[in-house]
Amino acid sequence: MSTTAYYTEEGLKKLQDELHRLKTVDRPHISKQIAEARDKGDLSENAEYHAAKEDQGLLEARIAKMEEVLASARVVDPDQVDTDKVYIHCMVKVRPVGGSAERSFTLVAESEADIKTGKISVSSPIGKGLLGKAVGEVAEIATPSGPTRFEVIEISR
Repeated sequence: MSTTAYYTEEGLKKLQDELHRLKTVDRPHISKQIAEARDKGDLSENAEYHAAKEDQGLLEARIAKMEEVLASARVVDPDQVDTDKVYIHCMVKVRPVGGSAERSFTLVAESEADIKTGKISVSSPIGKGLLGKAVGEVAEIATPSGPTRFEVIEISR
């Protein structure tokens, strides 16, 4: 049973495009590899055939997983996001307690996360720590270098 995942329209479109590519480009390519390997003779000792069949199994599992994710995906309208507390698709500005360097993050679904653009997953340690916090509250986050405390200084869309 899958859980509901929330995406931006852009993130959902990206997933749909990837699924389409897997089905229309990658699947036929692997089928062709299997056919070519089959034509080379004895299948019991044909490494190319076995490798292509394994690739096909992995691809089909990936397609099934993506279909499951898309079936439970919901698009969040950024205009409907409440900014009283930190939720998915909010942009949150934080400052380490006792520090002055501010950082901004946008909380997104795991598949949309991209730290280079400031998008972090709601299931990441920082994302989990910030969820539900209001401006002025402090989130204590377990990091590999020890606990880090961030003060929420602004929440926006």
